[in-house]
Amino acid sequence: MRKFILISIALLLVLPAFLLGLYGVLTFAGRSVGRGGDTLIYAREKDSITLDPVLSQDEESNKVISNIFEGLVRFKPGTTEIEPCLAEAWRVSSDGREWTFYLRKNVQFHDGTPFNSEAVKFNVERQMPPQRTENMAYSLFAFGVIDKVITPDTYTVKFFLKYPYAPFLHNLAMPTTAPIVSPAAVTALGETFGSKPVGTGPFKYIRWKKGKYIILEANRDYWGKQPEFKKLAFTVVKNSRIRSLALKMGLADIVDGLTPSDTRFLEQSNFPIIKKPGLDLDYLGFFTDKKPFDNPAARRAVSMSIDREQIMADLFQYASYEANGPLPPGVLGYDPSTKLLPYDPAGAKEILALNGLSGEKITIITYLNSRIYNPAGGEKLAAALQTDLARIGFDVEIKAYPWQQYKEALYKEEGNAFLYGWISDNGDPDNFLYTLLSSSQIKSGLNIARYQNNDVDQLLVKAQQETEPLLREELYHKATKIIIQDAPWVFLNHSLSLAAASPGIDGFIPLSTGCIPLNNLKKQ
Repeated sequence: MRKFILISIALLLVLPAFLLGLYGVLTFAGRSVGRGGDTLIYAREKDSITLDPVLSQDEESNKVISNIFEGLVRFKPGTTEIEPCLAEAWRVSSDGREWTFYLRKNVQFHDGTPFNSEAVKFNVERQMPPQRTENMAYSLFAFGVIDKVITPDTYTVKFFLKYPYAPFLHNLAMPTTAPIVSPAAVTALGETFGSKPVGTGPFKYIRWKKGKYIILEANRDYWGKQPEFKKLAFTVVKNSRIRSLALKMGLADIVDGLTPSDTRFLEQSNFPIIKKPGLDLDYLGFFTDKKPFDNPAARRAVSMSIDREQIMADLFQYASYEANGPLPPGVLGYDPSTKLLPYDPAGAKEILALNGLSGEKITIITYLNSRIYNPAGGEKLAAALQTDLARIGFDVEIKAYPWQQYKEALYKEEGNAFLYGWISDNGDPDNFLYTLLSSSQIKSGLNIARYQNNDVDQLLVKAQQETEPLLREELYHKATKIIIQDAPWVFLNHSLSLAAASPGIDGFIPLSTGCIPLNNLKKQ
């Protein structure tokens, strides 16, 4: 403890000079160590990579992008529900293939050019063949279902889909790919657009000092609610403790990427902590086409032998959120009352004995590095599972690989079970269940477990084509119950993002999708 306090004091002494030298925060924020000024400062661990939505693949880029750009629709604050944005309304044809959007009028891009249906068409066709390029990572996922786009008039745009696809609406709310950029700016700037972005959002780009800060200013011509502060600065402070101290000293208004210990440090000083489960899943998967896990009884026994609570406490230090199925909180179809197979090592041993599976030798393959859904790293998590499985009689060998080699080992099925995870692209349940557990995805390699259940397949296809949310939710509930009993995975946990805000900040609600809209914040 004494060492911990001394480190904190040392950081406290160097912090003002460090911040001034790092990104000039004292100068552009118009304040010294105290509070005040007309700039909201958001301190984070890493810098953005690009501010062009079609090229973005990382959360730090998306945080800034979601304040400069907007899509036709957006996520409601704190949820994955959809609400209007640049489109005021929309309708879907009875066959689910024709989507008509009615656009908001009198909206301008930051460069003064008008937002209209032709701008939407430009944005979509920019990401479709023959213009789409390999570095547009999410374009095929988001827009691959589109057959064509037409513009009946200035404020109406129609998408014709190749087949009915209800998740299309969620695709249009993604922070990557979907935001509408200025056609004039893209045409004029070309490849440099990603460092000089132009959108319709509540903030306009001012400047970017790579590795240090990005400064935006309020868009006073914004069609929606005006920000209550003139400037927004995203700053880079790599050390979690220094970010925490910056918040405490009034040199930052919001900080994220906190460690559990720094979260406790701020909680003790009465700073509001925001804990948000991620749109992801950490799981132990089984190769269901190989012994012994071609037998559902063996998979259920393993699921009953894993002490998830101990893993959350000892391994993850409560920096994760325990899973109760294949869907994370906030996603359509997630049910907080869902019950997994119970933790029951004795019952698991009985199941194995009844099925002649006692004393099996198995290999768990894993990755070496940590992941957003597994901060402890693959080897440590595999070791914890190895201990639990030994209690019910499994002789477990662990094989760990660097990330790229690991993906090859998965393809070759080099073990009996594997550690893996998934981060959602669009916050839709289809992106978890159909993508990862439909038998149609075995050939693509996304259904790594090679899981097959005809009833699940039919439910997931129906849900994919159903546009009524309540009916979709019912279908996903039915599919989830079957999946839990079939146990193709042991559902472990979701990531838990830890952020904090100054007591004077009201309305900070980060979205699990990677969007962090900040124009609705109130700052005292």
